[in-house]
Amino acid sequence: MPLPPNRPSAGNRLAGLRGPSEPQPYNARKIAALTANPGCSRRAVLDAAGIDKAKLARRLGYPDAYAQSPFALTRAHAFAQLVKANGYAELITLLRAELDAPVEEARVADLTDVEGDQDTAPGIRARQTRTLLRSLIVEKDSRVILDHPLLTLDIGGQTAYLEPDALTHRVGDRFHIVVIKSFSAIDGQADPRKVAEAAKEAAVYVLALRRMFAALGAAPEQVADRFLLVCPKDFGNRPYGRLIDLRQQLDAVTYQIDRLGRAGEHAAALPADATFDLSTDDDQRPHVPTDRLTRTLTSLDYLYRPTCLHFCEISRHCRDAAFAAGQPERLGTSVRDDLPGLDNTTTALRAADSLAEPAADQREVVERLRAAAQLRARHLPEAS
Repeated sequence: MPLPPNRPSAGNRLAGLRGPSEPQPYNARKIAALTANPGCSRRAVLDAAGIDKAKLARRLGYPDAYAQSPFALTRAHAFAQLVKANGYAELITLLRAELDAPVEEARVADLTDVEGDQDTAPGIRARQTRTLLRSLIVEKDSRVILDHPLLTLDIGGQTAYLEPDALTHRVGDRFHIVVIKSFSAIDGQADPRKVAEAAKEAAVYVLALRRMFAALGAAPEQVADRFLLVCPKDFGNRPYGRLIDLRQQLDAVTYQIDRLGRAGEHAAALPADATFDLSTDDDQRPHVPTDRLTRTLTSLDYLYRPTCLHFCEISRHCRDAAFAAGQPERLGTSVRDDLPGLDNTTTALRAADSLAEPAADQREVVERLRAAAQLRARHLPEAS
């Protein structure tokens, strides 16, 4: 169905929100972060429009809280180089231990070393990756590890360039994504939150690789639904590897990528003067005043959770709004789930103290709140 006159397409509307600035490129971490809060329309629109969320947060008075320390970056680089040394010798050792890979060595194809300027290099690397993959699919016994292959994935009409650390040679008729992280595994156990974040990133790579396999006429199932996480062992720098299942993360990532394609529907509902134009003039003066940016942001529905602070640059703005509105979500999903039908903590407290009568659909939860308050007063009188 053609669009009505003067109504911009979803893609044009999203680009118009961004103004003259170039769209922020997607990476696996950004895409994976979408699965942490799938109900947030605000995040979906900002990402689909390619808005620089860190810059937007600074304009709104929330300085960047996500810069990684130089020490952490140096440590991560040094550990990755250790895993890659001597033709990925450490990785091959881990593959023998985790996948029973019957090889002592493998050839390494370095896909970071291409000729071309900054604008054309990603396209060249992506084409070289496809060429090598086609060769690996045909040559069943080829033992080649791809170092930093460059994959592509369509995200809401944008081409995202994604760069996993490595792709193993064929092991047991499957190829495995390798993700190298610098957080430690102590006695075989790493921080569950960090492992979960790595798994979501790996799921993005697997999805992109499977779609690339399908485009090459190969069975996507040749890309394993498990990935090899490599991190330092205990308190040293010795690499440790573990295979992690990705099936749940793959479903979540696929859903969110499809949902991003509908972000234009949310953008279309914004006021005509809505904008996230962060451009400046030659004297670094903003073209759009901050209050107009704020009005646009607050026009988008949001869903704040405390976990947002780990992955979203504008989360502190949303947190302040959630606290001002008294939303139960600001205290965590367990509190929200314990207060069905009550969208304000002040209302919940007044009802629990019998200072307000609940509506019919709130009666059950309020009775439970009052019973809990009585138990607390009985057993913890000093807290009442």
